[in-house]
Amino acid sequence: MISYIKGKLQYLSDSFVIIDNGGIGYKIFVSPKLMSNIGKIGDNVTVFTYMSVKDDGISLYGFENFEELEIFNKLITVSGIGPKGALGIISNLTPADFIMAVISDDVAAVSKAPGVGKKTAQRIILELKDKFKTEDFIEEKIFGEGKGLSSVVTDNSKIEAIEALTSLGYGRSEAAKAVSAVFEEGKTTEDILKLALKKLARF
Repeated sequence: MISYIKGKLQYLSDSFVIIDNGGIGYKIFVSPKLMSNIGKIGDNVTVFTYMSVKDDGISLYGFENFEELEIFNKLITVSGIGPKGALGIISNLTPADFIMAVISDDVAAVSKAPGVGKKTAQRIILELKDKFKTEDFIEEKIFGEGKGLSSVVTDNSKIEAIEALTSLGYGRSEAAKAVSAVFEEGKTTEDILKLALKKLARF
C-alpha cells in the first residue's frame, strides 16, 4: 500500500497529476481543489494517496492531507459512491464541514458536490452518521484546518451549544441541525443555545 508520494511535479491535467519519484512517474487522480493548490510544474510536492485495485487496473487517488484521505475512505464505503464521486465531495467540503453536514443531516450541503443528488446525499448521511461524532468535528476544525485562536473560540461555542442541547435530552443530530441553523460568528454559547431552543420549540 502506498500511503503518500513525494517528488517532483511533472504534469498537470484536468483530473490527474504525474509526480516523478526516483525516476518513476506516478499518475494520481486528484480533486479540482487539490489541482488548484498543488503548485506548478517542477515543484517538489507531497500527496497522500489511496490505491484502488480492480480487475481493469490499479489507480492512485491523491489528497492534500491525511484528514481528506480519511473522509475519502469513509465515503467509498457508501453504496453507490465510487472514488471519483468521493473526490467531488471532498473538493466541495472540508473534512470538518463534511463531518458537520453528516451529524446535522445537512442534505443541501452534501448535495452541492457534482453528481450528488438529494437521494444520494441522504444515503451518504444515513450510512455515515454513526461513524462520526461531535468530537470529530472539533478535532478537524481546530487541528485539521489550522484555524486561528478566534476561530477556535467560535467553533467551541457552537460545539458547547450542541453538547448543552444533548444534555437536555435532544438527539445529537437534532441539536447539531438547530445550532447550525442559528449560528453566527461572534455569538456566545448562551446566545446560540437560546436561539437553538427557540427554533426547536417551533417543531
